Amino acid sequence: MYFPTTRVLTVLELLQARGRMSGAELAARLEVSPRTVRRYITMLQDLGIPVEAEHGRYGAYFLRPGFRLPPLIFSDEEALALTLGLLLTRRLNLIGDQSAVEGALAKIERVLPGTLRERLQAVQETLLFDLPQASQRPAAGVLLTVSHCTQQSQRLWLRYRSWGGAESEREVDPYGLAYCYGSWYLAGYCHLRQALRVFRLDRILLAEERPATFTRPVDFDCLGAIQHAIALTPAPWQIEVVLELPLFEVQQRLPPALAVLEPLPENEQTTLLRCSTHNLDWAAHVLVGLDCRLWVRHPPELSTALQALARRISEQVALA
Repeated sequence: MYFPTTRVLTVLELLQARGRMSGAELAARLEVSPRTVRRYITMLQDLGIPVEAEHGRYGAYFLRPGFRLPPLIFSDEEALALTLGLLLTRRLNLIGDQSAVEGALAKIERVLPGTLRERLQAVQETLLFDLPQASQRPAAGVLLTVSHCTQQSQRLWLRYRSWGGAESEREVDPYGLAYCYGSWYLAGYCHLRQALRVFRLDRILLAEERPATFTRPVDFDCLGAIQHAIALTPAPWQIEVVLELPLFEVQQRLPPALAVLEPLPENEQTTLLRCSTHNLDWAAHVLVGLDCRLWVRHPPELSTALQALARRISEQVALA
């Protein structure tokens, strides 16, 4: 029977990197069945690789303690994938210490054959990214701690600074992380507020693990929760507008984090838009750009801003 060599080696690399993984975890990563994973494990054992197994509900595969792999050789595609990932990290400014990116690139280059090294250096020197840089970056230690607790369903203790500058301490059950619009966000249950809350990671001053564990809600939409929170970030103006457009059309015209959109049950061809903003003139421009009829529910000052924008547009057209 044919066994893809690259997948067998990937099992070995995963066990070396992770320490121990269950059959289900390996199957999910490799996109194969658990039965196929068992065949891969048998192949490794036949090759003399000391892969051991613990059976039972919490069973897992692991390499015998003390066993170390020789240095691995990257294929062209693997080396390109790593290089592109590091270049994107540098371009997006995802981490504060750019020397870490440069160090990783240098280490990859050192283990590559000369021809492949030259090709990847050409990629680094010629490839351009039309992508915005991150506007805020979390501390590396905070990101690692929060990610670990999220993965392990382990409670966090945070010292947090709000958008207004006030500092607080709280315990949080971290449900998920996301990178949106130039910032890192954490969504989770806040025990201080006793509700779901979203935190910007660059405002976390200190993060520590707590022994308590939790159960993440089934089918929790982390990205959706974060986008909802961004759209309703506290601001001087809270906007409610009814658009004469069905929900799916508005979703195609507006970024998800710009506003919260809800269908109106009394009319499927209309959508309720809610958002917050510091600038009503900006909101007026966004709404006019949707190119549909609309009714302002709140605030009345938005109607004034829309009328003023209409006058400016009319004057500009007349001048032209």
